Amino acid sequence: MIKVAPFRAVRPKRDVVSLVASRSYVSYSDEQLCEKLENNPYTFLHVIHPDTDAAVKSEGREKYDLVRQKFEQFEREGIFIKDDEASFYLYQQRTHSHVFTGIIAAVSVKDYLDGRILVHEHTLTQREEMFKEYLNTTGFNAEPVLLMYPENGDVNTIIGKAMDTRPEFEFTTTDRVSHYLWKIDSAEDCAVISSAFGQMEKIYIADGHHRSASSALLAQHLTEEGKSGAFDHFMAYLIPENSIHIHGFHRLVKDLGMPHDEFLKKLEDNFIVSEWEGDTYHPDRLHEIGMYIDGSWKTLTAKPGSFSPEDPVASLDAEILSRNVLDHILHIKDLRADPRVDFLPGDKGCEAIEKAVNSNQYEVGFALYAVSAEQLKDVANASLIMPPKSTYIEPKLRSGLTIYELFER
Repeated sequence: MIKVAPFRAVRPKRDVVSLVASRSYVSYSDEQLCEKLENNPYTFLHVIHPDTDAAVKSEGREKYDLVRQKFEQFEREGIFIKDDEASFYLYQQRTHSHVFTGIIAAVSVKDYLDGRILVHEHTLTQREEMFKEYLNTTGFNAEPVLLMYPENGDVNTIIGKAMDTRPEFEFTTTDRVSHYLWKIDSAEDCAVISSAFGQMEKIYIADGHHRSASSALLAQHLTEEGKSGAFDHFMAYLIPENSIHIHGFHRLVKDLGMPHDEFLKKLEDNFIVSEWEGDTYHPDRLHEIGMYIDGSWKTLTAKPGSFSPEDPVASLDAEILSRNVLDHILHIKDLRADPRVDFLPGDKGCEAIEKAVNSNQYEVGFALYAVSAEQLKDVANASLIMPPKSTYIEPKLRSGLTIYELFER
């Protein structure tokens, strides 16, 4: 029931791919961005930041036109090439602790609209509209949506077969992550992959909710105008759900607004509060939250009756903390908008919580156990939404490795 299709990717030539591929632009500081743009003429950041040297930065459609022009310049200069035959692309990342292996494919917008590609995050209408206009003007997807699917033996067989051949490229980035890409272009192998996904009832978005929503919005808009084309699919990286690596997302609070002994007393309404008898605390079980305050760690174990174990959202540790501490005690109602709260990705480690609180910028930090793929699926299956900043999911994908064109030229 899930429709995936091979496509003719635009991608960097083998000899420059390591210079072209970039992290998501939001992960760079202004200083890092300027350094990359100044010292690397091949980086894909030049495409998505085409006006970096302009005295007045362009916005909206004007900027998107410049992105398109820079993309076409990269093609004219031979930095990008387009494959002659439609292919699936096997992409692998290897870090010091994990190996991520999956298929880059064109995925049907209709499956998204019909609820066979399930979501677990809210999207903002304004951002959807902005990205829709961006896609309509630039005409390409450069960073795949991350989707997870139940592991499949037929897909694994094709993956193993492809990995016995020479990769189209292999390189290692400065963060010591190795990247590999293979083409899967035989009609027989492509048919096996399409058939395997065609037997799946549903798959799940792990990361990229706004990208998929804006792709669907664009497809609806253009279809209503009587148009047809490759925009009825979007580019995705499909990875087995047991391969996804989900970190917790920790919370830092700047101001408790009350004496610490009063705060600790109020916590006892819903938690068993215990001293941590060790060095840095690291979450290792559900419903036990680490709390760093006054230079030491405590554990908060949720009491029976303090949450609903049958509710897939209410039973998440992030929601337990939000309801019973941040809201109930500290009156923090909107995590996204309240300036007292900051978030720390779990891959930074709980030592980063200690450092932040010890700097006196924050009064307390909370360490949360990672959500499992099953919990994420339970939320999506119930058509519910995860609390803000509940997951930090790997792999983090690079932009510009494979590009999916939305319109024929």
